[in-house]
Amino acid sequence: MLRYMTAGESHGKSLVAILEGMPRGVSIDENSINAQLKKRQQGFGRGARMKIELDKVNILSGVRKGETTGSPIALVIENKDKSLEKLPAIIYPRPGHADLAGMLKFDVHDARDILERASARETAARVAVGSICRQFLQIFGINIFGHVKSIGPVKTLTGNLSLSQIKKISQGSQLLCADKYAEKLMKKTIDEAIKRGDTLGGVFEIVALGVPAGLGSCMQHDRKLDAILASELISIQAVKGVSFGIGFEGAYLRGSLFHDSIYYKQGKFVRKTNNAGGIEGGMSNGEPIRVSCFMKPISTLMQPLSSVNIKTKSPRRAATVRSDVCALSAAATVGENVTAAALAGALLEKFGGDSLEETKRNFRGYTGKLNKF
Repeated sequence: MLRYMTAGESHGKSLVAILEGMPRGVSIDENSINAQLKKRQQGFGRGARMKIELDKVNILSGVRKGETTGSPIALVIENKDKSLEKLPAIIYPRPGHADLAGMLKFDVHDARDILERASARETAARVAVGSICRQFLQIFGINIFGHVKSIGPVKTLTGNLSLSQIKKISQGSQLLCADKYAEKLMKKTIDEAIKRGDTLGGVFEIVALGVPAGLGSCMQHDRKLDAILASELISIQAVKGVSFGIGFEGAYLRGSLFHDSIYYKQGKFVRKTNNAGGIEGGMSNGEPIRVSCFMKPISTLMQPLSSVNIKTKSPRRAATVRSDVCALSAAATVGENVTAAALAGALLEKFGGDSLEETKRNFRGYTGKLNKF
């Protein structure tokens, strides 16, 4: 079983992750991990913290001579801003953040103890884990990318583009946006939000290419691939909704228009549409997996909403701390990597293997069977 855990606070000494279950013999490129960490920090609308931190991973265990050993992989990302012990208490909880709910849950009157762990900075550790999983998946021809579909009221128009075109154009965009005209409007909208002391949310999509049919299961609720992916993605800070394929738009269609007809051509089962987003009955069906995520606006506002003093209960504006105005491109990068972790886990559940060669043998046997089905 592939599993991971993270630890660390936003302004603590470091972020830590442990990844367990990766087979022996997977080549790990540390530069690829650092490239994903850098990508997470970029994007129009990010805050001042991104100019301070230059995230780089330190692999402490589980990798020897550039290859996984089969033992748990321990990762550390040092914080440059380690000011946690000096930071003031926060007693005016921010609407939309974990502040008040966490203070009530953990019986503490300083939101600092909550927000330091609830902070989206934690996702740097998950990106490092996911980057290792991406490198594993690429061996099996599975590739993942993310792109931004909307920011605030501005939506992209990409229906006439292929997935390869969306990937190519979005990778050259500051906002991971495949519509250049929409990107200009998005930047303008972000600038306007900055002037108002406000924040913006939006929608990003994660696409996984090359996923074979049969990952996940229809046998138990917690083994369904869409349930696993949804759990990983909605756990990203500020993500409030997840949908597959055409998502909620399908609720307004008749079944004859929603479902993807099946054809058999050149020895393969194929679809002309992919409204289901590559998953049916909790299992991958061989089509690209497409998942859209709704990210709410960032909780910290420079023109804060009403709150109360947690001790005196007197009214006051919520606290303000250093924060982003819009982080859709960063969230999409996190989404790519947690999706990689989920798919790597599903692949290993299906094919097993304590070594990469064993997993590859099992994979070849299964995909060979699919080609003769």
